[in-house]
Amino acid sequence: MDVTVAAFDVDNTLTVRDCVMPFMRRVAGVNVLLRTVASQPYTILTLLKNKDRNSLKALFVSEVFADRSESEVSEQGVLFAARVANGWMRDDVVKRLRWHQSQGHVVVLVSASLSPYLEPLGDLLEVDAVLCTELESDGKVFTGKIRGTNCRGPEKVRRLQSWCDSSGIPVSSVRYAYGDSSGDTEMLASVENPNYVKKIELEMVP
Repeated sequence: MDVTVAAFDVDNTLTVRDCVMPFMRRVAGVNVLLRTVASQPYTILTLLKNKDRNSLKALFVSEVFADRSESEVSEQGVLFAARVANGWMRDDVVKRLRWHQSQGHVVVLVSASLSPYLEPLGDLLEVDAVLCTELESDGKVFTGKIRGTNCRGPEKVRRLQSWCDSSGIPVSSVRYAYGDSSGDTEMLASVENPNYVKKIELEMVP
């Protein structure tokens, strides 16, 4: 199958800022976030010191989403995605995404961002697939746990490989990747055209 796949990170790559904490604040309110910090300062400081982003995210996911209605969070996700699409996007990277689409390339978002808003954002951007951090649910409410693994670092490559396998696309077809942080290192290293976009403005076309 002659296909070219372009994989895009989202936070600070397609967008100009992080999206995870603003979405949590939208869902739970700033007081819940402050209470989480105030009640577990040593744990949070230790995780920050150790740069353990996976455990830090799991802690806040537990505090923010446990027992929250899946439908209500999903509604907030749609609204938040529209806000991101209308004001937080990075023009040069979006233009590159549109270029890939104009070439008939398959475009995939691969991000540690959360599924309730990233999937609607993917719809707005008309991408082909969204691979991201998913929240565990019992079908009605969220459990407060991440389903599977936080989609960061090596997990991004694993998700891409799994998606390629299930889609009947050779992994070698993933030829472009875009990212901005250490969480994208493995994904960028796995393709022939890596694009590290932090503080670098992309040209219109490769």
